Amino acid sequence: MFKKTRIIGISRLLLIVFTTLILGSCTSIPEGAIPVTGFEKEKYLGKWYEIARMDFKFERNLNNTTAEYAVREDGLISVLNKGYNYLTDEWQEAIGKAKFVKGEDVGQLKVSFFGPFYGGYNIIGLTEDYQYALVAGGNLDLLWILGRETNIPEDVKEAFIEIAEEIGYHTDDLIWVEHMK
Repeated sequence: MFKKTRIIGISRLLLIVFTTLILGSCTSIPEGAIPVTGFEKEKYLGKWYEIARMDFKFERNLNNTTAEYAVREDGLISVLNKGYNYLTDEWQEAIGKAKFVKGEDVGQLKVSFFGPFYGGYNIIGLTEDYQYALVAGGNLDLLWILGRETNIPEDVKEAFIEIAEEIGYHTDDLIWVEHMK
């Protein structure tokens, strides 16, 4: 009986360690990336247009992509992502929630669209007027350039590209999103 209890205890411990490593790594930030400080949540809320992104399966074949952020009753941030799949000729949306990782004055959040599983959402570039943002995922495969409009001034674009490249992103792989009004 003691041996069986010990094996179950070790199994539980390994499961906890494994889960912590997996979930913790999903809310990380790429090495060299620094989230903005002095972040003001209220200024960030609202609708953002995706100007560019690294391709990944949940947004593949989408254009007209947007993200909308609002404060929920429980204090978390609601996330509504929308995009138009030009192959299936259908709108798609994903609803999620986000939490601050280090406090509301630091642009480092974790976002979930699938139950208890979170991914990193790190605001690593932000114009002073909160009109354009550079967002890193938890690794070098995820990067977004967002704007309150569907286009971006060349100087802001160049500054964001420089930040991303210094961290190690391959910015030639960015998809520049098409928006039709």
